[in-house]
Parts: sequence; structure tokens; C-alpha cells
Amino acid sequence: MSVTKKLLDLEAVRGALVRLTALYMRFAYATSRWEVRNGDIPQGYWDRKQPFILGFWHGRLLMPCFAWDKRFPMHVLISRHRDGELITRTLERFGIGTVRGSTKEGEGARALREMVRLLKSGAYVAISPDGPRGPRMRVASDGIVSAARLAGVPIVPMAVGTSRRKLLNSWDRFLLPLPFSRGVFVWGEPIVIPRDADRDACAAAQAQIEAAITFVTNTADRLTGQPTVEPEARGAPTAQAAQ
Repeated sequence: MSVTKKLLDLEAVRGALVRLTALYMRFAYATSRWEVRNGDIPQGYWDRKQPFILGFWHGRLLMPCFAWDKRFPMHVLISRHRDGELITRTLERFGIGTVRGSTKEGEGARALREMVRLLKSGAYVAISPDGPRGPRMRVASDGIVSAARLAGVPIVPMAVGTSRRKLLNSWDRFLLPLPFSRGVFVWGEPIVIPRDADRDACAAAQAQIEAAITFVTNTADRLTGQPTVEPEARGAPTAQAAQ
């Protein structure tokens, strides 16, 4: 076990990392100028108190909480690995709940049932369909489609971009926003999955979701003067397989 992993096993270290991450997020947000594109799309659902699934790529996980109307309960699907625990505790500091599991892990059925239950109860759910290990910017399983179909709710894509950023050398090219930026949240058109969608229709919906989330992500980068991030090649090994 590496020194870093040993340190992350210490509760004091994990707690400090969570506090520092939340503090940094607030600082980066407060010192930047933000705009929202197509904000009428989620606002319409919030006004009607109609749940939806928020879809975004894993690499843009850090800042979407600032675009969310805190009056409405949100739960993000987070995997059970070590990084997922840190993300869960960080999101809790912003009033965001989590569903632990993954659409690609053994407990995927349990996580799916919990997401459907939350959506039917009036809560909202967020899923990064390329998480937790990629391939980057690819809908790697049918989990997001199944959740939307079974709960009878639409999927609304969203992305964040900033004019000053650091892209980490991770499988998802994780975006770390830098302070004193010009930032944008871009919402996309909702995607509806019919309850009676067959296998072919669900496969087509996965492709539609992938294209929609990539479109808003590229738009966010273009609006902030940044180059876009390329999706991984289809069939590329996941980050887990590469370890």
C-alpha cells in the first residue's frame, strides 16, 4: 500500500481533505463571474416540482452543486470506492445527498432501485454515466436509461466550464476550476425515455444521452475560451482495468 493510501485511511486526513475541498470550491465560485445558459429548462421542472435526472460527465463533477436550486432535494450516484467516500462527504457540506453504488458494480441493482424510489418520491437524482472508471465521456452502461425509464422522468444534461482551469491527468480529465475565472453552467434539452422502450430504443437513447452531454460540455468550454476534451475511443479499457 502506498503512503498516500495509508494517509487516506486516517480519519483526520480524510476529514481535513473534505474541509479543504469544500473551502476551495466555495472560494473558486465566489471569486469568479458566472452565467447560466438555458436555465429556463431546469427552472421549468423546479416550478412544476417535477423530478428529473441530471446528467453530466464525471470530469465536471466538482461544481454543478452551485447551479442547483437548494429547495429541491438532490442525490448524486457515487461509487463505493475510496474516492467516492471523499466525494460523498464533500457533497454533504453543500446539502447534496448521495446514492452509494454504481450502475456498473455488483450492487448496481440496489442503487437503481434506490434512485427510482427517490425519483418517484419527488427527489432529483444526478448521474455521471461514464463513472466511476470510464471510458471517459462514454455512456458505459444502461443504468441512466433504466433509471429514467422505470421512474418515468426525463434526463437533463448539464456541464460547467471555466476560463481558468487545470485539467488533471486522470482518466476523466477532471476539471479543477481556478479562482478569478469566468464560468458558465450550460443546460441542455431534456431527453425522454418511453416506459415501453425496447432494447434497441434503449441503446439509441444511450447514444443520444452521450451526444447531448458532450454537446453541452463542448459548449461550456467554447463559451469560456477553452479547448474541448476528447472522449475516449470506444472499447478503450476502463481506468479500473488499467490498474
